[in-house]
Amino acid sequence: MIKIEKVSIHGLEETIRGMRNPMNSWAKSDSGICKGGDDGIGCKNCANEVPCEHTYDHSFQLGKADHELMMKLAAGGPVHAKYRRMITVYLDITAPLYWWKEFDTYKVGTVANSCSTMHKIQAKEFTLEDFSHEHLLGDPGEGVLPPLSVLKTTIDTLNAYRALYVSTDTKPNRDGTALSEECCRKLKKDIWWQMIQLLPSSYNQKRTVMLNYEVLVGIYCWRKEHKLDEWREFCRWIEQLPYSEIITGA
Repeated sequence: MIKIEKVSIHGLEETIRGMRNPMNSWAKSDSGICKGGDDGIGCKNCANEVPCEHTYDHSFQLGKADHELMMKLAAGGPVHAKYRRMITVYLDITAPLYWWKEFDTYKVGTVANSCSTMHKIQAKEFTLEDFSHEHLLGDPGEGVLPPLSVLKTTIDTLNAYRALYVSTDTKPNRDGTALSEECCRKLKKDIWWQMIQLLPSSYNQKRTVMLNYEVLVGIYCWRKEHKLDEWREFCRWIEQLPYSEIITGA
């Protein structure tokens, strides 16, 4: 399971300006506001392959000449297509920990802020929807427990220790005794370890990620035929990005 949302793309105008610096060819740039009156690029110059139907919303659109140069540089590989590093993408990704473990390979040109399992693992009850489980078998195998039942049992155990963690404090018990702060702190830490070390890698974590088109080139090249469904779906999302052909080479 993977969910991608809140996507925003920045820097296209600045990227084109920088792309034309080496040959001082700024005058040949034909990108700009589509249908923006006299100063707009107009539908006839729009780089979209389908007939241009943009409304005048002050959005920046890529012109055919700039698009042609982008594709030519992209064909030369990362050395020539340096402009791809300047097209920045922000997005929120919710995916299982086993997928994030592979995503963390991409360290250069990426920044991510994640929801913390270390600090907030006890913040809410665990539910089945918190885990990627679409491939788990529900029918019992011969001599083994059904995998889906194992996950549900794990969730019940996590919730039992979460309840114990939340209820552990220094307030007096019914018999009038109370835990010292030091004893309470140690006990809560022991309970916390039960949740941290028991948490399956199918647990879904949300991260806000910043990357660029060049990072996506590497991801698309090596992950589009990956055995994980999450990578295949991520690559299909790449194909839907504006001007994704400078990533995919299509």
